[in-house]
Amino acid sequence: MVKYVMLLRGMGPGDPKFNNQTVCRCLEKLGYSNVRSLQASGNYLFEGNEADNAKLETDIEASIEQAVGFRRAAIVRNSNEIAELMKYDPFKGMTHSSGSYLLVTFMKQPKKLDFALPYQPPDKPYEIIGAKNDMLFSVVDNTTGKTPDLMVWLERQFGKDITSRTWNTIQRIYQKIS
Repeated sequence: MVKYVMLLRGMGPGDPKFNNQTVCRCLEKLGYSNVRSLQASGNYLFEGNEADNAKLETDIEASIEQAVGFRRAAIVRNSNEIAELMKYDPFKGMTHSSGSYLLVTFMKQPKKLDFALPYQPPDKPYEIIGAKNDMLFSVVDNTTGKTPDLMVWLERQFGKDITSRTWNTIQRIYQKIS
């Protein structure tokens, strides 16, 4: 059995049908085992035998759409891919805090960057410090008093088949699936 994490985009309290219990049932209906949520923010751990992440994502998205009536991007990574990310350590020496968020943005497919790294959009309190395969690594300065709009900027650059997690969340995921 392979251990996976599914990162679901747009998980929130807005729709009572779209909750952890519903998503877990969808994964179980698809035949996955040891299904559980991690932190009530769209992170799901499960086990299965499918080797193709893209097929997993497509099947999961269809199941969730059937259950709740709308589509959400599901990004799946296996435990080996999360271990590789931890080994890569994109935020070497940096600390995630209330003043400085460290974010990993996952994309369904690698995208060509239209800018050189590191990149800080003009007048924005965030910087894209690196990229690897289908991931971007960002640092958000929360001390400026501005509301960071990184997610909006990322969506404009790369579309809606992306989702971001803090580095702390990625570390928690790694501890649970390694």
